[in-house]
Amino acid sequence: MSNVPPYPEGRGLLKDKIVVITAAAGAGIGGATARRCLEEGAQVVISDAHERRLGESLTALQKEFGAGQVAAQACDVTNEEQVQALYDTAVERFGRIDVTVNNAGLGGTANLVDMADEQWDRVLDITLNGTMRCTRAALRIMRAQGGTGAIVNNASVIGWRAQQGQSHYAAAKAGVMALTRCTALEAAEFGVRVNAVSPSLAMHPHLVKVTSEELLAELTAREAFGRYAQPWEVANVIVFLACDLSSYMTGEVISVSSQHP
Repeated sequence: MSNVPPYPEGRGLLKDKIVVITAAAGAGIGGATARRCLEEGAQVVISDAHERRLGESLTALQKEFGAGQVAAQACDVTNEEQVQALYDTAVERFGRIDVTVNNAGLGGTANLVDMADEQWDRVLDITLNGTMRCTRAALRIMRAQGGTGAIVNNASVIGWRAQQGQSHYAAAKAGVMALTRCTALEAAEFGVRVNAVSPSLAMHPHLVKVTSEELLAELTAREAFGRYAQPWEVANVIVFLACDLSSYMTGEVISVSSQHP
């Protein structure tokens, strides 16, 4: 698309920071965030529930940025033991954690009248409970380190706006927003900031698989720029919330959107 801005150069915004990112394999927001963090000077631990894709992403990133800059640990965020193993691995490999990006989430489309408990529970468990588990694990480590750090959650404009067939996803993302605000107050006591991004429409392969062409066209038409966001455009805002430029911000949910009603 002609109105996509140039890809940004790294400016050392996360120099020497240790960043953990969930759902970071592949070409979505998590993968773009891992790349942008590396370009900004961070050392990164990527995780994903899909081990094959995780291994492929690790190999590609290590080849480009160096084996010492990137590590990986498979993690299903619905499993507390695997979440703890992810953070233990990060500390063992790099000595501490400075930033956590909670990107793991699951969507889908179903009207509530036809929705099974299993559909509701799975979306809530991955999207909301998974964010809670990772936030809790990161906060415990950051507090033990003596404070300071940043947590960035991935919410969605659907947490604010109604959309048919999205009651489970909307409830989960609204929960992520509330979780962000409440934990921000608690974490401020030991110097950790907790914020969230709220994207509208960022294109990636998984979204294409689970969304009809008609709905994608309708959602794109609502965007003021007449296009969807590139995943790295969302990642740019995540980097901002993770770095010291946003040092006075906590408990905020930043809309990454050009969408109008």
